[in-house]
Amino acid sequence: MGFISGMIVGVAVGIGLIVAYARHESFRSKRRSDLAKTIARFARMTVEDSRKLLLPKFYPSWVVFTRRQKLNWLNSQLSKLWPYINEAASELIRSNVEPILEQYKPIVLSSLTFSKLTLGTVAPQFTGIEIVDEDSGPNGVTMELEMQWDGNPNIVLDIKTKVGVVIPVQVKNIGFTGVFRLIFKPLVNEFPGFGAVCFSLREKRDLDFTLKVVGGDISAIPGISDAIEETIRDAIEDSITWPVRKIIPIIPGDYSNLELKPVGTLEVKLVQAKNLTNKDLIGKSDPYATVFVRPLRERTKTSKTINNQLNPIWNEHFDFIVEDASTQHLTIRIFDDEGVQASELLGCAQIPLKELEPGKVKDVWLKLVKDLEIHRDNKYRGEVQLELLYCPFGVDTNFKNPFDPEYSLTTFEKTLKSGVVDAEDEDLTKASPSRRRSNVIVRGVLSVTVISAEDLPVVDFMGKADPFVVLMLKKSEKKLKSRVVNESLNPVWNQTFDFVVEDGLHEMLIIEVWDHDTFGKEKMGRVIMTLTKVILEGEYDETFPLDAAKSGKITLHLRWTPQHKYRDP
Repeated sequence: MGFISGMIVGVAVGIGLIVAYARHESFRSKRRSDLAKTIARFARMTVEDSRKLLLPKFYPSWVVFTRRQKLNWLNSQLSKLWPYINEAASELIRSNVEPILEQYKPIVLSSLTFSKLTLGTVAPQFTGIEIVDEDSGPNGVTMELEMQWDGNPNIVLDIKTKVGVVIPVQVKNIGFTGVFRLIFKPLVNEFPGFGAVCFSLREKRDLDFTLKVVGGDISAIPGISDAIEETIRDAIEDSITWPVRKIIPIIPGDYSNLELKPVGTLEVKLVQAKNLTNKDLIGKSDPYATVFVRPLRERTKTSKTINNQLNPIWNEHFDFIVEDASTQHLTIRIFDDEGVQASELLGCAQIPLKELEPGKVKDVWLKLVKDLEIHRDNKYRGEVQLELLYCPFGVDTNFKNPFDPEYSLTTFEKTLKSGVVDAEDEDLTKASPSRRRSNVIVRGVLSVTVISAEDLPVVDFMGKADPFVVLMLKKSEKKLKSRVVNESLNPVWNQTFDFVVEDGLHEMLIIEVWDHDTFGKEKMGRVIMTLTKVILEGEYDETFPLDAAKSGKITLHLRWTPQHKYRDP
């Protein structure tokens, strides 16, 4: 009996333990589920949500830290150190900047030197810091410091003209906002943990200053103010603006791998612009363009001026050296040529090089704006068309650069060239890259199939049109016409036209759609294109919107058959 009762008690206790364990596990599971939901809610919580939870006096500053963190602690210490930094940096700036100013001084000046240089009493303020992981690499640390400086320096430049007159010019009211990049590389086991530090002005957001002749007005000296301002900006751009970087060795060693090096070439074809602003009271603007990757005088390319035209066609080719395709931009500025007066800016545009696929031509239309620094510019100022081709160095691919002289050589010619080089080719080899590129001639047969058009604009009273197509080569002035399709706004032609092209890289194809009428002809729209893409790709189909038309697009098939290719002597 005692055994049975003991067994019953044991079973009861066992069942109780099992029930208790099951309930405990259920409770733990519910707690884990609730905790997971709570963590998920915290992950979705915004700064605004956190402000609702905490009173202002309990709201820590780190809650609002973004990726670019605040540096109030650094600014407070910098203000204390500034008088000592000012004294030490002034002589360093003088010794480093004077040679650069001398290099970029205008032709009208004999010399540019500092007679006074102090940075004033106002310390710069660091407004943010960021660690750039993607640019650091496995053996370095990259840091970016955002800085703002509204300084009161005492800087006086002694400007000596060619006739021997010395003019003291004061640089006042400096306002600067930008981002400096610091690269600590390579990382080593010795103190302080890195071999060298590179510094560069990664982004110049704003730079304002005024120039004043000590005891006079600089505006009384025509052209001097603009020349000095341009010199200062060029010196800053070429000396410390990214991708240029200054290297300071910390531990003795060879750091040449950190120096600025070209990484590729950018081929740019300035095709055309449309709907430019008219700045002339009589006639139309006379547009020309400047194009650059780095805004240095010797690296800025200028197009020819197209007189009295708001829809200019340039079809000019330029090439540029690229030092950092991930951060650099191509910039284009279009001006109205005013003759002896200063040219007036019609608009500017910019495209990041990181948007380009290496080895592939990118055809882009860029909208023009008044100022690249001001992002809210809703006024339409026209558009500019560019063809861009980025060719990196040292990449084992089949990239084809049609503007490279070697591209124009056949296999047979390359075999011959590997032996003896004649005097004419040797002279051409020694020529500048631009000179060699301008001599590249690519010949072939261009076959254009005009397939169809859609949604053409209505041009007659019956709501129809009788469209036909005119095909022209701009340089050679060859012209062919399609048949007329009667009473259709969606005509189908399927006609093929062949052109023998003598200079494919400098030729343009113009497609015009006309309405055939008993009493005359009316242009309905047009398409203008270079032959670069068809030369590189060999064959492609594409539908093009019609320019200068309310509506409509045309579909074409283009094919290129190369003939003998050579370089013009």
